[in-house]
Amino acid sequence: MFGKPLLAAVMAWLLSACAVVAPPSPQAAGAGSGAQDEAATRLHRLLDASDEAALDRNPIWGIFRGDLRRAAQFGDYLSDAYIAAERRAADEDLAALALIARDRLPVADRVAYDTFSWSRLEARERNSPPAAMLWPRLVLNQIDGWHTFFAVFSSGKGAAPYRTVADYDNGLARIDGFVDYLDRAVARMREGIAMRIVQPRAIVDRLIVQFERFAAQGIDDSPYYGPIRNLPIDISATDRERLVLSYRAAIKDKLQPAFRRVRHFLVDEYHAAARDSVGLSALPDGADYYDFLIRSNTTTLLTAREIHQLGLSEVERIGRGMHGVMRRVGFGGTRAEFFERLRTDAAFRPTSAAALSDGYRAIGRRVDAAMPRLFDVSPKTPLEIRPTPDFQAPTDAAARYENGSPDIGRPGVFYFNTHDLPSRSTWDMETLYLHEAVPGHHFHGMLAIENTALPKLLRFDGNTAYFEGWALYAESLGPELGLFGDPYQLFGHYDDEMLRAMRLVVDTGLHAFGWTREQAIEYMLANSAMSRTDATAEVERYIAIPGQALAYKVGALTIRRLRQKAEQALGPRFDVRAFHDQVLMTGSIPMSVLEAKIDAWIASSRAASLQAN
Repeated sequence: MFGKPLLAAVMAWLLSACAVVAPPSPQAAGAGSGAQDEAATRLHRLLDASDEAALDRNPIWGIFRGDLRRAAQFGDYLSDAYIAAERRAADEDLAALALIARDRLPVADRVAYDTFSWSRLEARERNSPPAAMLWPRLVLNQIDGWHTFFAVFSSGKGAAPYRTVADYDNGLARIDGFVDYLDRAVARMREGIAMRIVQPRAIVDRLIVQFERFAAQGIDDSPYYGPIRNLPIDISATDRERLVLSYRAAIKDKLQPAFRRVRHFLVDEYHAAARDSVGLSALPDGADYYDFLIRSNTTTLLTAREIHQLGLSEVERIGRGMHGVMRRVGFGGTRAEFFERLRTDAAFRPTSAAALSDGYRAIGRRVDAAMPRLFDVSPKTPLEIRPTPDFQAPTDAAARYENGSPDIGRPGVFYFNTHDLPSRSTWDMETLYLHEAVPGHHFHGMLAIENTALPKLLRFDGNTAYFEGWALYAESLGPELGLFGDPYQLFGHYDDEMLRAMRLVVDTGLHAFGWTREQAIEYMLANSAMSRTDATAEVERYIAIPGQALAYKVGALTIRRLRQKAEQALGPRFDVRAFHDQVLMTGSIPMSVLEAKIDAWIASSRAASLQAN
């Protein structure tokens, strides 16, 4: 699970003409032969049993679904026993899956079968050496450590609900589990010192600042006090008094001392042992671990060298598009000079956080009006637009998305970052909204979660290549949705696409080819209009969570290639809305499974057309 950003891990663990809309339920499977019915029923029973067991081992993830049966539990996530249990579960699931005849399954259930097979093979490898020797000892970083995730989760504005007395008591119980986790993380990192498996010093410097901030926060300013600031009015006076005292005590007597302990460990022990190198290849078995992370995140067998070369090619292609925009606006200087103008001209800076919010809301209204051109379904879960929480903003991306939960009425949230406002730009707002909100993450995430006909595997599980690949593909739909008419917004699209292409170059450069942090930052500044603030944060993200950033471009290129294949094969019979249904309506699946699904859809669509004629 870990080694991915935690929000992605949540998504991954909880992460039409003959169109396959959803695998049928076991009850519906009886429409086929008896053997087909039996195979489908066995598959669904296995999927359900595996999912339930996974939630027993990972109770936090159930809360993201609105499943509160284990809401008082925090979970382990780090011990040798946990890793062994995850590996054993993967082995048992794969053995059971091998007893189900795939060729006897309905076509729709084969998507679930293949996705489950991929996910359990990935879990087995993640929880076996060499991967399982490294990730537990690199467990804290400034991007997706539990200390950042759990603060948002427990703030009253995250996934954990705070509506009843039981919700509040569950929150207190989880705080105890989180404190234990931090102490175990320190123990794991001490093991890492002895094994020479340690974080780069640049990452440790960021961690120290974060833990200093958390330790110094007053009770009233703590994100963990957020639920108390919004106690429901129907909670009795007696319970209100008890909860206020209990939460204040938990912050003062448990959380703050735990943050101080981690901070002291980082300053007094870990910083001196941290490494000057930044790439995984500098660690014992780090090169093999990086190869695994490439496979895990891209769901392909591409090598680091192939991805690096693909990135260089994409950087060159996108650069030509940038030059086209420069000519369109009459700029006669170099691309570097144009970048500098975009970085420094006050005309491209937001005047206030409120103006940034208003701008995103206006974009959202325009996109919503145009969506029926490309989609015939949309999520029922509402989307909210909010600024990134202050405690998270200094190290967070320019924008991000968090799934909603229909079962408990939590909306999807598009977060935009107002930290260091002068470094923020307005010319990339349209493409950021398309990626993080509609039709990007909000669409793929919520359409799957709301589709109760899907097995839980396909509603809640996922892989980075699919959901980040879809979001990057969604950016490319801007012209079809009436966006990018402003040449600077079009440049923003190219600039964000360039970011994803540069990631292929920089991530592999850092972890496979010996690039330095400074070399990577300079490469990004030379090839995009990013501010140094953003370029530094991006590079440090790739250092902290290797491989994850590769998935965007690989996934998007795959989806675009499959669309082109369908357009060529079906000609005038091609319906982009039907294509998008095919991509979206069976949840997050590996690229190989998606390609097989689209190939089958093309074949069935052509056959149906021939019969009609």
